[in-house]
Amino acid sequence: MMYPFFDSTMILLIPALLFSMWAQYRVKSTYAKYSEVRARNGVTADQACREMLNTFGLSNIKIERIAGQLTDHYDPRAKVLRLSDAVYGSPSIAAIGVAAHEVGHAIQDKEGYTMLRLRNSIVPVVNIGSMLSMPLFFIGLIMGSLNLLNVGIFLFCGVLVFHLVTLPVEFDASARALKNLSSTGLLVGEEIGGAKSVLDAAALTYVAALVMTVLQLVRLLALRGTRRD
Repeated sequence: MMYPFFDSTMILLIPALLFSMWAQYRVKSTYAKYSEVRARNGVTADQACREMLNTFGLSNIKIERIAGQLTDHYDPRAKVLRLSDAVYGSPSIAAIGVAAHEVGHAIQDKEGYTMLRLRNSIVPVVNIGSMLSMPLFFIGLIMGSLNLLNVGIFLFCGVLVFHLVTLPVEFDASARALKNLSSTGLLVGEEIGGAKSVLDAAALTYVAALVMTVLQLVRLLALRGTRRD
């Protein structure tokens, strides 16, 4: 979400870019570390996933394998939990932690978790806003139209709201994951700590996305201010 030219306000994005790079490094390094640690009971991520889903009355949720790395997600519309190649079938603490996190989302869906319902409801609007916000702002900047600048900023605020809503959804799913792994005995002792490290590192990417969005909004407001002057 940048303009095809450099201006001094781009400096505002540097902290967010550095934070994002660090967050990605933490995710990859932490996952790599605990992907080498096998769970003591030998259960694989998909097996752990199935057991937790059944425990919470979600036997109707299908588990599918998808290509990619860390592309794991729960699809609330199709009622399908998808695990990536790196996670599905893996007996590592890292994989089991990731799978448990997605189960957390499935449980949120079943219980009607407010923030998840809110996030799902605003996705279509946010998708449209994210596509139109920057082009409209850019056109407004070129044409000197405050109205277009304001519309672009307003639409971009929707992206910020999405990231704000996403944080509690992801944090709650991770908290549920750790609690469920412990209560079911799928992971024990220091294994829970390892899974927590993986999920905490993953959470940093969502924080980084929020920081980037906030600083981008500050940048847009700064550019709008210069145009007004």
